[in-house]
Amino acid sequence: MKKSILCLAAIGALIAAPAMAADLRLPAKAPIAPPPVVTNWTGCYIDGGIGYGMYNQESSSIVTATGAAIGVPVTNGGRGWLGRLGGGCDYQFGSSWVIGAFADFDFMDLNGHFGDPSGPVTGNEKESSAWYAGGRLGYLISPTFLGYIDGGYTQTRFDAFGLNSAFVPAVPTGLNVAAHTYNGWFIGGGYEYALSGILPLNGLYWRTEYRFAQYEAANVPVVITATGAGFGVSENMKKYTQTITSGLVWRFNFGGPVAARY
Repeated sequence: MKKSILCLAAIGALIAAPAMAADLRLPAKAPIAPPPVVTNWTGCYIDGGIGYGMYNQESSSIVTATGAAIGVPVTNGGRGWLGRLGGGCDYQFGSSWVIGAFADFDFMDLNGHFGDPSGPVTGNEKESSAWYAGGRLGYLISPTFLGYIDGGYTQTRFDAFGLNSAFVPAVPTGLNVAAHTYNGWFIGGGYEYALSGILPLNGLYWRTEYRFAQYEAANVPVVITATGAGFGVSENMKKYTQTITSGLVWRFNFGGPVAARY
């Protein structure tokens, strides 16, 4: 009986050994990985950020009634901080291109010194706000990194400011340069980066942008501070503004992320 059991065990071992050896020679199959998730740039968004800005202007005094120049043109400007809020919509086409439309509003505190030697008078001028509406075209350097250019229409607001004598000590003249809204165009560019690989928040992006705006020249009246009546003189002003901003973008994409297909 014992001999029979030993024989059966030996036969079983001989049969199992080749099968085990074959199993050792075959590589194990790796689990199939899910397709990678690719950022979807089609959809709408809201954004907000902060930045720094500078304005420059060319100005000259003129007779309001005739437009005749008084004195010589001067150049001056200002600088300061700003905050930006906005929103827009994008559409991704092809594999790497993004086109979109947007609108922004800037809360600005750009302060500068105004001087007119023909007066001679000085004042403290402030650019207080601006808004922009336009389009942009971008190229995906990687699925999560977009470089783009943009441009469109803009308006900016400069507050009224008082004029003082240019002598020391400065004495108020009783005159103001009126507030005015300027019309113009802008062009800019920047980049946008998806933060989903860094932060556990889908739809959050980081954006940095430079923007240049040029505004049409305008004749801004000098008025009597006490009554608001015209003084018969205007300041012909042409404004240029440059800004650089950084902030966050939150996208609520149509359909969410897209899985890559091979």
